[in-house]
Amino acid sequence: MPLPRIAAAPHAAVSRIAGPRVVVVAAAVGVAGIVGWTGAASASLSPAPPPGSQAPAPGLARYAGQHLDWGACPADATELIEAGAQCAQVTAPLDYSSPGGATIKLAISRIRAKDGAHRRGILLGNPGGPGGPGLDYTAYLKSAMKDAADPYDLIGFDPRFVGRSTPIYCGISPKAQPTHSRREAFEASVRNARDTARRCHEHGNNAALLPHASSRNVARDMDLIRAVLGERKLSYYGISYGADLGAAYTQMFPGRADRIVIDSVTDPALTQYENFQAAGAAQERGLDEWASWTAQRAAKYDLGRTPRQVRATVERLSSQVDRGPLRIGDYTMDASALGLILRQFVGTEEYNDVMARAVRNLADAAAGRPVEPTAELRMWLEVFNTPSPELDNQFNSGNAIFCGDGGWPAGGWPSDPEQYWRNIQRARATQPVFAATANAIFPCPFWKSEPREPGVDLGNRVPLLLLQAKRDNNVPYAGAVAMHRRLTGSRMISADIRSHGVYGRGADGLTPVPCADRVVNAYFRTGVLPATDLTCAHPGETR
Repeated sequence: MPLPRIAAAPHAAVSRIAGPRVVVVAAAVGVAGIVGWTGAASASLSPAPPPGSQAPAPGLARYAGQHLDWGACPADATELIEAGAQCAQVTAPLDYSSPGGATIKLAISRIRAKDGAHRRGILLGNPGGPGGPGLDYTAYLKSAMKDAADPYDLIGFDPRFVGRSTPIYCGISPKAQPTHSRREAFEASVRNARDTARRCHEHGNNAALLPHASSRNVARDMDLIRAVLGERKLSYYGISYGADLGAAYTQMFPGRADRIVIDSVTDPALTQYENFQAAGAAQERGLDEWASWTAQRAAKYDLGRTPRQVRATVERLSSQVDRGPLRIGDYTMDASALGLILRQFVGTEEYNDVMARAVRNLADAAAGRPVEPTAELRMWLEVFNTPSPELDNQFNSGNAIFCGDGGWPAGGWPSDPEQYWRNIQRARATQPVFAATANAIFPCPFWKSEPREPGVDLGNRVPLLLLQAKRDNNVPYAGAVAMHRRLTGSRMISADIRSHGVYGRGADGLTPVPCADRVVNAYFRTGVLPATDLTCAHPGETR
């Protein structure tokens, strides 16, 4: 099983750029729209600067007219290299309201259009997060798009402060001390959140960078990339947080949005914390679905002969780890790690076997049997037991967006730590496995900088295609329906699967949803949305 791209948190892998060749690009294309507060592209939809902040200043033209040094992509970005991509760095203002001030670098990649005679323009991609690097994501997209990719220059990018785009680091977290009760574990999580906020503020020059971490600024960076590349519009595919980011872009820059596809979105009426909470019940339903599948294979996994017995095995395991970390081989697993690992496995129906073998493995370890973790479980245990600068960057650049957004898509966190505890306790009656994960505290109550702008409000007629799995338990289906209602120019493709992500699943080694893939690729080819919303049957079914 390949390491999945992780939505929300934690996140995925990293890349590097270099390059000698110089390309001169058009200077004057679309500069007025970049700030996203004023100008023809956004005047009626983007909010005015919040009280106490400065209005956007002139001076963005110098960024749009910059020269890019295109050259070889990093040696470890093998898929980009195989696709013939080149990489470069875009200079962007740290603060779009003061473009004459400090600057940051944005790492980008380009896979040139195969069909130059019918070139459409550029298509950006984002794999989710926040905190997920996307420099090499377009190599994955290219395989999913097939010939629909031919008229586009595919543009990958690491969002600001991620990967190779002026990354932020907060330093490695102190090793967690064992806890022996749910309350102890919660208090330890509060201490860790407070310590993370302190380290992130004090590390390097983060105090100057972190106030400018926000989804709005990532969307502005996307529009700057568009302008630097000399394009009047951009097309886009984003999944998970990347889908929400794409929706935000269409609100801030409606006149710059070309063919936009967003896959697996959150409810724009909720804060990020509330969206996480909504996922708890959905994850318990996913666990029930997995338990039913596993009970039918009792002879193979020996976890119970009925769905209730299988679920009881998981609940006993969870309760035991609440009382103290579990030793398995050379690793230890605490309650937080167990919840996150189960969440990743239960989110995708093709991982039923992986999860069943992992739970059998953990149940044996909990019974005191000498076992080694399964290969897939070991992969996740390595993530949680082996600190690295890459994970430091991915987790904490994500935290910076969570804590820097003033509302949807990634912000909105209660300031009182005890509210998280009360919500966990309240949820346990119906969410015995995922209550703590769905109500987990982040560093935001202790963050040293306040959001500089409000969240993004949705509500226009920009055409776009929205995809959602009906049994997505990371971002529940009801949230996508709510977004679809607000985006009145959208069409929605639903898929009857348990998955976080609908399009291009075959490129991830999962079962494709051919109905969805055909619709998305037809839209990228023609720009024509389906006449009505559609529901794709489970790939194992026929109509």
